[in-house]
Amino acid sequence: MQDPTPERGGSARPAEERRGAVAASGGASWLRRVFEEVRGSSQLSVALAEPPPVTVVAVERYLAEAPPPPAAAAPQYWYDVTLADGACQERCYLAPRLNGLVQRAHLRAGARLRLTRCSYLYDEKRLNYGFLCLEELERVGGAAAAAAPPRRRPPPLRGGVKKHYLPLWNNEDPYGDMWVAEQPQAQVDVDVSKLTSLGHLEMTWRSRVHFHPLLVRVLHKSRLRYYGKPEKKLDMPYQAYFEVADGSGMMSMVLWNSLCPEWYNSMKVGTVLLLEQYAIKTSYPFKTQPTPGDSQMKRFATIEISLNVRDPPTKISIIPEETVKPEWGLPEVKYRFITRSELDGLPNNHSCDVIGLVTFVGRAERARKREHGEDFWLYRWAHAIDGTSDQPFILELFATSQPDVFEHIHPMTYLVCTQMRVVRDLTENPSSTTYLTTSNESQIFITGWHKGQPYTKDTKVKNFIQWTKTQNEADQMKKTVIGGYYPFPRPPNNFLKYCKNNKVESVLKAIGETGREIEDLHYREHKRIAVQGIISAIRYIGCSDVAEEASGVELVQKDTAQSPESSAVPKEDSVHKGKTTNLQNKEVKSFLGPHCTPGEQHQPQALLSKKSSVKRKIPRRLNTDAEQGSASVISYPYFTRSARRKFGLDEFQHEDFVQDKNGQAVSDSLQYCTDQEGTSDRPEAGETGRTCDSWQSDLWAQVKDKLMKYLHHSTIFPESIPRKFDYVHKDLLMQQYNLHAAVHQPKETRTDKNINEFKSASGLGYYEVTVLGINHDVAIDVAFLPLFCPEDPHLFQLEDIQNDTLLSCMSCISACQQKAASNGRLRDMFPLSNEIIKAAMDLDGKHVVCILDICHLGDDKVEVFLSKIYKTVEPGVLDPV
Repeated sequence: MQDPTPERGGSARPAEERRGAVAASGGASWLRRVFEEVRGSSQLSVALAEPPPVTVVAVERYLAEAPPPPAAAAPQYWYDVTLADGACQERCYLAPRLNGLVQRAHLRAGARLRLTRCSYLYDEKRLNYGFLCLEELERVGGAAAAAAPPRRRPPPLRGGVKKHYLPLWNNEDPYGDMWVAEQPQAQVDVDVSKLTSLGHLEMTWRSRVHFHPLLVRVLHKSRLRYYGKPEKKLDMPYQAYFEVADGSGMMSMVLWNSLCPEWYNSMKVGTVLLLEQYAIKTSYPFKTQPTPGDSQMKRFATIEISLNVRDPPTKISIIPEETVKPEWGLPEVKYRFITRSELDGLPNNHSCDVIGLVTFVGRAERARKREHGEDFWLYRWAHAIDGTSDQPFILELFATSQPDVFEHIHPMTYLVCTQMRVVRDLTENPSSTTYLTTSNESQIFITGWHKGQPYTKDTKVKNFIQWTKTQNEADQMKKTVIGGYYPFPRPPNNFLKYCKNNKVESVLKAIGETGREIEDLHYREHKRIAVQGIISAIRYIGCSDVAEEASGVELVQKDTAQSPESSAVPKEDSVHKGKTTNLQNKEVKSFLGPHCTPGEQHQPQALLSKKSSVKRKIPRRLNTDAEQGSASVISYPYFTRSARRKFGLDEFQHEDFVQDKNGQAVSDSLQYCTDQEGTSDRPEAGETGRTCDSWQSDLWAQVKDKLMKYLHHSTIFPESIPRKFDYVHKDLLMQQYNLHAAVHQPKETRTDKNINEFKSASGLGYYEVTVLGINHDVAIDVAFLPLFCPEDPHLFQLEDIQNDTLLSCMSCISACQQKAASNGRLRDMFPLSNEIIKAAMDLDGKHVVCILDICHLGDDKVEVFLSKIYKTVEPGVLDPV
């Protein structure tokens, strides 16, 4: 179906053509009627009665225009929304006061909505140019109707001189048709006698206006930099740095403005360029510098080559590699590859290149560049192994202006990362785990992108390929995980080290302000905040094996959206858990051609857990209700300290264990507790013994009904759960853990498999931890998600929290649970052990600093995880108890 969007103004399509497009699509268009109605109304605005649902086809972002002074704070970006009603598509301008709907992913491509009020806006600076403005919207449930994505991408409705859209979630990626994928290679005869060298250029540039041609090879390439501002009148405010070299040395080259869309994608590392009519300028002193692979290469750092569309208009030619002659003296691209076994001996900030087999890739997340700003860095975490160590490379991958690569990183692919920097801080946190992060000049490559890359000739790359020939694909697949909450890097051991250069007063947030912090989050924005409080209650939330045994049952996440400042009884929380082939036969071919997918499909398993009622309940035996296709919910009670003493649950030093009929340890205290209450006999064969599963302090029992504010943020969402990777459904999994696309993908290109059907790779449950404010007037429920993968013990670094007694106990108990489950023993074994209760009671009534990881998952879903607890009486923490 052709895009019948009316393009008014200079690029307007004739009215007859628009009517013909609507007729050809099969009938009258409701959007077209609305368009005519609102344009003909006296107020240029209408409230629509009983509007039908329409589908959001695209949501696109662009730089706003600065308002005339004086003006209040204005949004930095505007959004155009393409709607489809089944007969036509209409591009509309989103009223800026509704920008938050996009920023929090309420309004996104593929969503269904009703348009309840709209207006018509004329551009007073252009003739016969206007467009619909969306003023009020209502979300509608149900699947999106089939709507073909727009074929043409016309300029933004209010773009003015800014005639292009930006990527929806960051500014570093190319987006839109204006970015040329590949420039044709030039068939030119290079006259060496007319060339100049970089070395000669540095000596003579001040005395010349015009320069001889340069023949250079690209050695390094930076990510794109977008420097647009609403008050600036630039159409293409882009910049990209390259490091180019010839036989005399290396120099920086800058690609400016409209040349970036034309040439950036074609200027790859290793590309040979013939440059004519360029400019020379003094170097920008504060730009980043890549580390050359050849340490002997001379760097000319005082000047840089400037390529622009004018003053002068640069002529660029790409020379095919097969025509490059040895006598030209162009240097080869060299690398600094390291193995995982060499990493631990490298200093902080050391530059290196790595190759590995991906075993884990996290979800795409965003970090705000400036507080209260609208610009974000886009990043994700990954693990890769190379066979030289039992530890993986831990990689922090920021977007490198390669969206087609960044969005398709998945387990079992070969990943190459160049110009990575070592991050380690042994002075501040000796136990911290070393990891690698991208730099401004990093490039990343995955299977399907390796062919023809210069690094395929590197010795360590060849050694890695030889190692993959010895590996069994099925064995490696067992270790693969994708997505979910990834608590790395862990906060340091000391709170003052956490604060680093910030004052404690600027780091700490009041618990009552947490709701505002959560409300201000944008989609997939991750933030780490510190609050003072008192650990007042802990509750384990888990479930039985029943849901996994009931195969084929689709478990759908119920909408449990609630206000960040909701109080009283918390709403229901749900947690969804979710052939022997040589690796060489698959991935090694990536250096020669496309990748083949294995044919093995892992059996889907789902696990559902619901948060128990806040009412006190006594432990009860699980009933098997697999025939009902649902999970058995375990409700756990709160026990006051006095009740625990009554039931003998505080005998930490004299804990004796008995064996049940399956040989599993059951504490005497549990036996006494359950027998006294008359709700459970000694565990029978096939049952698992369990201690009491909740704890609360005496203080909490006294104040919990008198709070001024009680925030509930202990919900676990499907997006929070790391999943076992399933190669057959890798597209669905990648889509789940990438960001929402700007343009809707037709349903027929996607699978209907539910994300909850993929097996969880994390623990068997999670903990709800209640933190009471130090003034005893507010409280917040947060989640602690123990992460342990028995197939890959190095995936989640448990040793990073060993100095945190309470969280360490909860993680270790969960690790023991999962080990027992993987050995065929029943789950939910000792979820709230005596060790956990003792660690919690050691903190009873004491002021602590809690580090919270918060992340907006779209719509009203915000995860809040407890990451670290600092005692305020520890050395280096100034706050007195």
